[in-house]
Amino acid sequence: MTNRRHIILAALCTCVAGTALAQDAAPFRIRGTIDAVQAPAMQVTSRTGQKMTVALAPNVIVTAIVATKITDIQPNSYIGTAAMPQADGTLKALEVQVFPDSMRGVGEGDHPWDLQPQSTMTNGTVGDVVGTEGRTLTLRYKGGEKKVVVPENVPIITYVPATPAMLTPGAHVIITAVQKPDGSVMATRVGVGKDGLVPPM
Repeated sequence: MTNRRHIILAALCTCVAGTALAQDAAPFRIRGTIDAVQAPAMQVTSRTGQKMTVALAPNVIVTAIVATKITDIQPNSYIGTAAMPQADGTLKALEVQVFPDSMRGVGEGDHPWDLQPQSTMTNGTVGDVVGTEGRTLTLRYKGGEKKVVVPENVPIITYVPATPAMLTPGAHVIITAVQKPDGSVMATRVGVGKDGLVPPM
């Protein structure tokens, strides 16, 4: 039950904004690489080159991000995709997340996302899969439906339980953090790429 709870909570860091540590502190995402760990804090270089000290909340949730295949996506799979809206109303996936059943329903819907300008995050249930060659999915969520085209080079990942022991120098991470009143940054959730994987979301 503990692992299941950790997966559910950690998923919120890649699919929804999450809950602030304090009500007046809006959460934000940090994508980067761990340089050093001096518990209870990490030194991180963001993808834009910014050096940051990120404290770990006492109850920080850590989840491992691992590669998977498009063939693991079946009708009724629950997935999320950061994507670019196309002129014809479809979405062109930038990445795809295949959620375990314990995470079904997390972040359901179509929301703005900050991976690229104008990108969106859409989480929903796969209605059908139009072959792995065409790589087109019908994604249904409460109040809507989207056709998603998944290019061949798009990374596809899933989630497994992890512990803070995976937070080591060189690991690639996506962090949900809040800025405290004193200006310091605290991580409430961390997704860490397993075996060198770079979180694509």
